[in-house]
Amino acid sequence: MIGILAVLSVSAAAGMRIALPLLVIGLIQGDLWQQVPLLNRLQPQVIIAVLTAWTVLELVISKQLWGQRLLQVVALIFSPLVGAVMAMAVARILAEPTQLTWLFGVVGGLVALILQLVKVGWFYRIRGLPAWAVLLEDILCVLLVLFAFKAPKSGGLIALLLLWLAIRSSGSWYKWYQDGRIQK
Repeated sequence: MIGILAVLSVSAAAGMRIALPLLVIGLIQGDLWQQVPLLNRLQPQVIIAVLTAWTVLELVISKQLWGQRLLQVVALIFSPLVGAVMAMAVARILAEPTQLTWLFGVVGGLVALILQLVKVGWFYRIRGLPAWAVLLEDILCVLLVLFAFKAPKSGGLIALLLLWLAIRSSGSWYKWYQDGRIQK
């Protein structure tokens, strides 16, 4: 059960940012790059350089409206992949059975995609995310990665809370859409 909560925690972080959670995991776990399915074929120095550059780019341009739009396109494409890779890496680090590693990867990718879709929905509904929300998202992303290793119960519960909020948001959006159609 602890492994599932840790996987949910890192997957939720991947649903918020792409490079930042991978960089934080790599800095926490020194031998992580040998455990990550796609990244184990690259040199660790190259991985750290690319992830650092992408993280700085994410953190800087996510505060601007045009930057949020650009990052959303990239994140919609890559967040399921990053969520799956991170979930599989955490499952390997926690020594979960190999058969479950692939299942954790699928669940991790789906969680990351769902949270990214909700974020995009809120972006278009309120016409851009405010700077305080983006900063809160950055902080929560780092905390979820740290919780996955230090306090997986807390991280998993936060991820489940985020999924519950995503479900509530989709219901709210549907009602908002129906009210708009009735008024027209």
